[in-house]
Amino acid sequence: MRSAARVKSHPLHPIMVAFPIAFGSAAPAFDLIGLVGGWPSVYVAGAYLASLAVLSGLAAAVPGIIDYAYVVPPNSSAKKRATWHMGVNVTSLSLIALGWAFRDLPSLRPGSGTLVLEFAGLGVMTFGGWLGGTLVYRNQIGVDHRYAHAGKWKEQNVSGAPGQAVDVAAADELNVGQMKLLHVGEKRIVIARTDAGYAAFDDRCTHRGGTLADGVLVCNTVACPWHGSQFDVRTGTVKAGPAADPIRIYHIKESAGRVLLTLPGN
Repeated sequence: MRSAARVKSHPLHPIMVAFPIAFGSAAPAFDLIGLVGGWPSVYVAGAYLASLAVLSGLAAAVPGIIDYAYVVPPNSSAKKRATWHMGVNVTSLSLIALGWAFRDLPSLRPGSGTLVLEFAGLGVMTFGGWLGGTLVYRNQIGVDHRYAHAGKWKEQNVSGAPGQAVDVAAADELNVGQMKLLHVGEKRIVIARTDAGYAAFDDRCTHRGGTLADGVLVCNTVACPWHGSQFDVRTGTVKAGPAADPIRIYHIKESAGRVLLTLPGN
């Protein structure tokens, strides 16, 4: 699903995490080599590298938090993984920063505690990177993989009372086979244009919570991009697993050239 923190089509978080990874890997190496070799200039460089690891990690966290809040599907396996990813990387930066408590400040000479904490932080950071890689390459967070004729990614915030019919699109806004994601409070609903007209359904695969708005819509069937589960967008029924439960559908109609969605209750 396309990143919310991006420059044009380029998500910022994967670009920026390269810096804390590089600095966090170099800091304990420089400190250890400088300490063992008796080279003050080397472990002084290690001290600066440790500081840069923390600062660049905090900077990289900003677009990461934006994507965590607005892109990662709620109530999904990816949300749990992203929470772990965030917590693990905060722990990593905290360990590296805590290493300064064991450093001789006038000379910046690292103590044994500095080395232990920096190497521990590097190990934890490695696990955090593995989680981040899974989020990108498995859950496709930050990936805009629009298929042929899918159209540009569309999102819209919608408000209103339960049971109210609200205007969510022009009748010709979407072509057949295209979808649009609506944010209705904390709920996410997809509207899709099929050969038989418009359909509306939950933006949540019942298998692992994947975003259906980011999937493929063909012949009244939407396929989840995570594990390939398929659902009939008119009835919500499962057409192919691994999902076992149907998706929820909503009442939608066209009137006077507009598309009206009846907002659900809780």
